[in-house]
Formats: sequence, C-alpha cells, structure tokens
Amino acid sequence: MELRQVPRLMAHILATSRSFSSGSRDLLGELAAEGHQVTRGSSTHHLDELGPQLAHIDAWIAGTGPITAAHLDAAPRLKVVARYGVGIDAVDRAAAAERGILVTNTPGANSGAVADHAVGLMLAVLRGTTEGDRRVRMGNWSVLRGRELGSLTIGIVGFGRIGQGVARRLSGFGSRIVAHDPWLGDDAIRAADAQPLDVAEMPARCDLVSLHAPGGAVIVDSGWLASARRGLVLVNTARPDLIDEGPLAAALRDGRLAGFAADTLAGDTAGLTSPLLADDLADRVVITPHFGAQTVEAVDAMGSMAVSNVLAVLAGATPPFPVPLEG
Repeated sequence: MELRQVPRLMAHILATSRSFSSGSRDLLGELAAEGHQVTRGSSTHHLDELGPQLAHIDAWIAGTGPITAAHLDAAPRLKVVARYGVGIDAVDRAAAAERGILVTNTPGANSGAVADHAVGLMLAVLRGTTEGDRRVRMGNWSVLRGRELGSLTIGIVGFGRIGQGVARRLSGFGSRIVAHDPWLGDDAIRAADAQPLDVAEMPARCDLVSLHAPGGAVIVDSGWLASARRGLVLVNTARPDLIDEGPLAAALRDGRLAGFAADTLAGDTAGLTSPLLADDLADRVVITPHFGAQTVEAVDAMGSMAVSNVLAVLAGATPPFPVPLEG
C-alpha cells in the first residue's frame, strides 16, 4: 500500500543579511525547493521599514542590525532568529526568550577568513603596502623599509577560534606568540603553542598586538599606550570599542606606535569622522571596510549553517547551533 505524502507547510523567511546566498551556493533556491518563501529586508533593521514584513514571518536570517523587543513584538509568528555570523550582542535575547523565540548563530563559519585577513593586515602595515601603492601611482618609487613577521613577538588578545587561527598561520612565519584570554587557562594557551601573557604587559613586551576579543570594554586606552615599546604595531579585526581612537591617533603621531591596521572603526559606515582617518596618518594606517569575513567560503558556511538552524526549528527540532540565553 502506497503511503500518502504529507505536504510541507510553507514558511515565510526574512533575510536581512546583505551577503546571504551570495557565495557559490544558491541558498535562496534551496529554501524555495523546500517549499519556503524567502524575502529580502533592510540590513539596517529599521523598524519602520521592516514592520510590514515582520508581521508575516516565521523565521529571520538576520545580519548585524539591532533586533529589539519592538522588532519581536512586530513578528507574532516568529519562531527563530538565525544570526548570520557569530556575534549576538545586537539581539535582545531576553526578549526573545520571553516570547519563545529561539536565537541561533554560525560559530566558526568565518574564523578562517578573519584569521587570514588579520595576517594580511599585519603584512600590509609592516611592509607599507598601501603607502607603497599610493607612492607608485604618484610616480614615487622611493624605498620603504619594513619588518619581517618572523622576527617579531606578537601578542594575541582573545584566543578563541580566530585568535588561535592567527597563531597557527603565524607559526609558519616563525613569530613568537604570546596570548591572553580570560576564558582560557594558561595550560590551554600553551597547548595551542602560545605563551600566556597578561594583556596589560603586551604593549611593553610585544612588537605587534592583534585584537580578537569580544567588544564591551576598552583595551587600548591612553594608559595601555603609554607603556608601549616604541615601534609597536596594532591590528584590530574584532570590535571598534576595544580602542580609544583619540589616544591611538596621538600615539601614532608621536611615534610610540609605528602603525595601525583595522577592519573596523568607531561608527563604521556612519561617516569619515574617525581621527585615525586623518590625512597625516595615511602612511601608517590601513583600514578595510569590515570585510574580513567576506570570502566565498565563509559566506557559504555562514549561510548553510543559518539555513540548517532555520530548517531544524521549522521542523520542530533542536537547531544545531543554538545560542543560550546567557553567555
């Protein structure tokens, strides 16, 4: 006797991440093949723009914009917020839990991409790559003298997936690695082929410091910079609020810092107001437009993990990558 197939229930899915399904996999097509309807929404998450869409959605594949209690109240059918990426600080998780909405993310999906980019920024600032390019375009072929990664002691602040990925990549250059992470014990840091060192000691003992910590507290302030050995280089592919940009610009001008490279600035796309973008610092500062995670491989991984989370919740199952209420 032939069993009758039970039709799938169509779900309405909102995608507000700009890069979702822009890699090598057609994730929009895969969701459509499962019988679901996907619509695009504003990546800024402005409630006045998203309100009409939120009223009808069952799942939300969300970018980095804020998701507040007001957003959730506007989405009475919503079952899951699937963060496209690892950061969940923009999501009101307590409000989601109160409404029975699951929150998921995509841990590790872009770690390799960001680790690659951090090392690329180190090389760019140590060798004056962007400044050399600017000079050549002006007909100036004068030599810039840089430094080699293998000769340096490099401090890594935040020794999770990305920080350890950076350490593995630097091992090929022969760099000496020291690391700090409040969530890891010294033995765990040593097991990952780095030496533990308190973050407060790094500016005096390192040639380069790379930031991979979560945001929420300033690390690089005037006191930290005052203890820096002359010629220190700083790289930030984490969060802009780890740095007090005014004192950092001053340290670049007086020579305490030899260079700075980052994939993020305070305010990001809000405007060109950062003191680190001053013309007189252009030869020592390299800034990229928050694209450290933007590789084909990372986009595919983040998207496929977000889709797996959504499909599991819609099927009444536990998603593979849930985010707890706390932590």
